Amino acid sequence: MYKGRGAVTNKSGRFNDTQVEIEDEFLATRPDTVFFRETAKSIVTRNQSPDIPFDFSINPYRGCEHGCIYCFARPNHAYVDLSPGLDFETRIFYKENSAERLEQLFNKRNYRPSPITLGTATDPYQPVEATRKITRSLLEVMVRYRHPFSLITKSALVLRDQDLLMEAAELGLVKVMVSVTTLDNQLKTRLEPRTASGAARIKAIRCLTEVGVPVGLLMAPLIPWINDHEVEEIIRLSAEAGAESANYILLRLPLEVAPLFQEWLAVHFPDRANRVLNAIRDSRGGKLYDSRFGERMRGQGPFAELFSKRFRSACVRAGIDYAGRRVLVSDQFSLPNKNSQLGLF
Repeated sequence: MYKGRGAVTNKSGRFNDTQVEIEDEFLATRPDTVFFRETAKSIVTRNQSPDIPFDFSINPYRGCEHGCIYCFARPNHAYVDLSPGLDFETRIFYKENSAERLEQLFNKRNYRPSPITLGTATDPYQPVEATRKITRSLLEVMVRYRHPFSLITKSALVLRDQDLLMEAAELGLVKVMVSVTTLDNQLKTRLEPRTASGAARIKAIRCLTEVGVPVGLLMAPLIPWINDHEVEEIIRLSAEAGAESANYILLRLPLEVAPLFQEWLAVHFPDRANRVLNAIRDSRGGKLYDSRFGERMRGQGPFAELFSKRFRSACVRAGIDYAGRRVLVSDQFSLPNKNSQLGLF
């Protein structure tokens, strides 16, 4: 396996017939991360999935150095002839003109504001954001135009932009979802190697709520026999930190993610691999993945029902809303240049 990385192989994607074999001596090295500048023609993507609670999204990065082995965005790297395995974590594309494209969209005559979610595929606060500051530039545009938005992250780097989030919160424009998968650092290092610790994410929830930024907990993914035993504790600590809502997603294994996850299990949890996979199949109609809307997020069957009941019960005990949604206002949207011109008369 690769030190400090989630994937244990770097097999080619489904569109590439050429398979790459990695020498054993390379497996013990720490592969460098390579960044590619990408000029985006557009930056906002419209959601067509009825089981996702947002209509528009922005992902300023393609690929993610966090290296979460379960990431459902991994198969996207196959579209650029790269592996959903190690390449996904070490070949990162950053959309340098994201803020410019967003501002151009906002200035279109027929534009109608609707909440935009940042970080629906890859984390907007992955390590490269510390220097590139693309996510921050997007937030600056959102706040300047008074546009509603939400964001999803596993990173404590979100606290860097506390000033912008506070300003947006005062106008009712924002909600932050912090994804807490585990409180066990040993598991975190294997499962999502370059993310913040669970304790750091709980702290981020507390810091944001203390300054008036609404925060929700997202436990994504919930993995049978790996982290499901932590449900109650994660919800309790998140509620104590000030989270106003909690939600979860049952492990999703689309396309190349399934074999990558199976390889990961064989390396890190060989003693329980079959138990984990059988529980997933039980929740996915006998398969490792069910892509049907309405089923893919929660699953079905005894295990899925048990997880749902446990999660809901834990929310009740902690005094936190289950799957609560905050309504973000869109009627404050305005063009800064237009306002400044009006002030001259």
